[in-house]
Amino acid sequence: MDAQQFLAAFGHIANAPGGTGKLRELVIQLAISGRLVERIETEAPASRAVKEAAEQRQAYEAALDLRATRMHSPLRLAPFPVPDHWQWTRLEQICLYIQRGKGPKYAEKSSAHVISQKCVQWSGFDLSSARYVANDSLGSYGKERFLCAGDLLWNSTGTGTAGRVAIYEFDESVTAVADSHVTVIRLANCSPRYLWCVIASPWVQSRIEPSHPDSLVSGTTQQVELNTSTVRALPVPLPPIDEQSRIVAKVDELMTLCNTLEKQQQARRKLQNNLRQSILQAVASSQSPHELQTAWTRLADNFGRLFIEAEDVADLRQTILDLAFTGRLSEQSEKVTSDLVESLHMRKMQLSAEKRIKRETPVIDFPGITEMLGSIPDQWAWVRLNDIASVVRGGSPRPAGDPKFYGGSIPFLKVADVTVAKGMLVERFTSTITEAGLNKTREISTRTVLLTNSGATLGVPAICEFRTTFNDGIAAFIELNDAVFDEYLYLFLKSKTKWLQDIASRGQGQPNLNTEIIRSMWFPLAPISEQYRVVSRVSELMRFCDVLEANLKHVSVVGERLVVASVSSLTGIAIEQEEELMKAP
Repeated sequence: MDAQQFLAAFGHIANAPGGTGKLRELVIQLAISGRLVERIETEAPASRAVKEAAEQRQAYEAALDLRATRMHSPLRLAPFPVPDHWQWTRLEQICLYIQRGKGPKYAEKSSAHVISQKCVQWSGFDLSSARYVANDSLGSYGKERFLCAGDLLWNSTGTGTAGRVAIYEFDESVTAVADSHVTVIRLANCSPRYLWCVIASPWVQSRIEPSHPDSLVSGTTQQVELNTSTVRALPVPLPPIDEQSRIVAKVDELMTLCNTLEKQQQARRKLQNNLRQSILQAVASSQSPHELQTAWTRLADNFGRLFIEAEDVADLRQTILDLAFTGRLSEQSEKVTSDLVESLHMRKMQLSAEKRIKRETPVIDFPGITEMLGSIPDQWAWVRLNDIASVVRGGSPRPAGDPKFYGGSIPFLKVADVTVAKGMLVERFTSTITEAGLNKTREISTRTVLLTNSGATLGVPAICEFRTTFNDGIAAFIELNDAVFDEYLYLFLKSKTKWLQDIASRGQGQPNLNTEIIRSMWFPLAPISEQYRVVSRVSELMRFCDVLEANLKHVSVVGERLVVASVSSLTGIAIEQEEELMKAP
């Protein structure tokens, strides 16, 4: 791909997922390849910078009485092409000093800071994360170990942390040393910002990975190490000193443009989200056929602009459920009679008298409960969840993990077993209990609707078809009345997940839904035949959402591949996609 082709594809690259991050990588890679600025013939060649650096290093080592640096063998091959007036050299050849920091003796307060890996971020150097080194240990630090203006700090330990680089921001009022996880690189005569570009480039960063064929780190994917000898031997594409300054200026200019583009994209995305939610809300809250038709036409006409990423489909799924439980996805032909509603109450009384359920207290009203009472068809009726089933909470044998109660042959559901389900059915159990543990929990043996009621993932329903017990983070709807189709109840609860989370978070501490809140919820009871029609229609529309979501994910993957291929074609370097995109400080 040449420059003209790149400009033609620029919009696709910039707007692809992570596109601006890849543009930043492209800018940096072009910068260190000599393709951002023109050569000025009168500038001294890079070889002079290397020679001067050697002289300065020798003088520095002599002044501080340091052992002379033992150099690696000269480079034989150029890792990638650079202009003829540049020179490939090892990092140690242009430095005064390269060394890991050392393990400090910490203090609550002292005259000197200890710079850790937390201080070294892609956004720049952050002194606020630094701790203090004890004053009585400062005598063990040579003068060279105290950080100077322009020092490069390169994180050297830990997956996800190793590889980050920042330029030390000197403050006369601050004295600082590095800890043993940070490598200090003190340049002789080169631009720290240019060397930051080299280290931050995809060519280097893609190799902070043990599985890379030309990896810079040792260890495993769980714990990597960037050794000092590797840092010293790192090949550097070196331009003349004056050209470094012009490269850095151009990089900063283009990074500013990338930042502006990113902010514009974020603002556009925010407006897009607001517009999508506004139109879908208009569809869901329509009070007449005319309003619904108008809102639906607006949605249809702008559908391609409103749904860009796979996550956008969640709003459409919620609207489908909202429409379903206001009676606008099904035709009304039967009616819920007052006799049917009364029979719900009579059956609960009978179950209590037969001691199949515990005697229940009256339902409660709480702030927010009336929000549920929206418009439903005249043929439907509002009842409480307590009217259609008995809501019970599971139990967790204590102490947790006690072999007396746990590790038997009886399935024991935890919240994660419910929330991990991809569809409406519970698919697994990850824990078991013994017969002794059975007396400390609750068991279900028939197809039952469940609802998580505690933690960050509360309000998530599922249907369990196998015999199991369940912990106290799950509620069950037992003795469900025959007037209710369990999948209809499941979909209703699914439509109220966010509402339940909002209600539960109004208290203090850990979000929690007690059974009193659940059983007091209003429930739109439709005739049983219509419940089946609602479930069928919702399932059909959800399959459409599945296809839409899959297509959007595919478009996203193709976009990401286009970005990687375009950048690789321009730079000639295969670049792995990084989880953490770099940003220029």
